[in-house]
Amino acid sequence: MVTPDRATGTSSDREGTKAMSSLLQASDLTHEDKVVWLEDPAQLDYVRQALDKTPRRRGKPRYYRDGRMVGFAELCDSAEADPDSGLQKRRVFYLLPHDRDAEPDGLYRAGAPGEAVDPRTVEPRHVGMKTERSQRGAAGAATRTVA
Repeated sequence: MVTPDRATGTSSDREGTKAMSSLLQASDLTHEDKVVWLEDPAQLDYVRQALDKTPRRRGKPRYYRDGRMVGFAELCDSAEADPDSGLQKRRVFYLLPHDRDAEPDGLYRAGAPGEAVDPRTVEPRHVGMKTERSQRGAAGAATRTVA
């Protein structure tokens, strides 16, 4: 069985968008209060996660990417806005049109994007984790289960 690793990296603004780096650190998530799912995470092998800058701490943020948003984090009342932009940094979970859920035999039939984590491991204030299921798919994980 694959041991889950925490997804790590740095957060930085992408020029021309409101999205930030999709490789997160726990320090990016200290003000998260809860995670809201728009789709059932049990039905998804993986979700992509990123930090977006939004004007509010709560509620569904605007979505600027291709594909669809499947969840987002809400922040606690004490979360302060970024001093430069005045915006809140919130985690967003999404899938692109070529991801495994839409194209099971496509590019990510095996493996997953770098920013992908198993949605079952997502909790407020904790970076999601990669698991055998997120990296290999439900069918692959099922065939490797030891009895």
